Amino acid sequence: MKLLRKLLTWCVAVGALTCAASALAADAPQDLVLKGDAACTACHDDSDGPELLAIGKTRHGTTADTRTPSCTNCHGPSKDHLGYKGSGKPPKPDVTFGAKSTSTADARNGACQDCHTKDSKRSHWEGSTHQARDVTCAACHKVHVAKDKVRDKATQAEVCYACHKEQRTLANKPSHHPVAEGKMACSDCHNVHGSTGPSLMKRNSVTETCYTCHMEKRGPFVHNHQPVAEDCSTCHNPHGTTAENLLKTRAPFLCNSCHTPHGPIQPSLANGTAPALTAPGWWNPSVITQGKSCVSCHAQIHGSNNPTSAGQRFFR
Repeated sequence: MKLLRKLLTWCVAVGALTCAASALAADAPQDLVLKGDAACTACHDDSDGPELLAIGKTRHGTTADTRTPSCTNCHGPSKDHLGYKGSGKPPKPDVTFGAKSTSTADARNGACQDCHTKDSKRSHWEGSTHQARDVTCAACHKVHVAKDKVRDKATQAEVCYACHKEQRTLANKPSHHPVAEGKMACSDCHNVHGSTGPSLMKRNSVTETCYTCHMEKRGPFVHNHQPVAEDCSTCHNPHGTTAENLLKTRAPFLCNSCHTPHGPIQPSLANGTAPALTAPGWWNPSVITQGKSCVSCHAQIHGSNNPTSAGQRFFR
């Protein structure tokens, strides 16, 4: 009988301890989105910061991926912020990313580079134009939203235009790449994370970048037009122009910026004694500017294989 009483007393004690532990566990903050985020989500819930919990709909909130970071991986340990028990606003986390952030650009970018360093697309970030001008990853990317505008061709340009206002104006001119139509994006030509080419071009030169789409202009040709091989932007403004085919100005004015207008005035004899000059032919500049242009004859201006004399290069 005494043994039975001891057993009952022991069971009651164990049950009480189990209930107490369960109550404490129920009261303890639970992870809501990311592994180990309970320290943050105990305060930052749907009523306090719904935009923060929206990270669960992004790649940075994929719990099935072991690489998924926690809040402190990006914002730092933030002990003062987590341990604050006073009234009023607590101290800010160690690293913040908003428009009013006081964290340095290196600190904000470092939080991203801790994970995004092995990708070859970002291997030239150090020393790039954006890095040198303290542009932060968060200035372009929004990691707490389900749809990051800069990763969508239809909306990426608007993010770039926030700083590159001149390019917005050019892109709205009659002749432009189909960026506004959503068929191209700035990142098709530029690597904003850094590159070895000029103007953050994806390839080592402007021409090599253009050739990724315009392969027919590459050649080699029997007759090569040297400016084509040097730099496409000698004649074209890729962001937009008022002239057709993205030309900086229409031919023959564009051609005349390098080439002197050719075509001598036809000589003839007057009274059978001295040479005289007849009316100029169609090649006269005043006639060309009224409708014709150099490319009316030199149609293969990027290069041709016509085995003719030097005077007839770039003909069909």
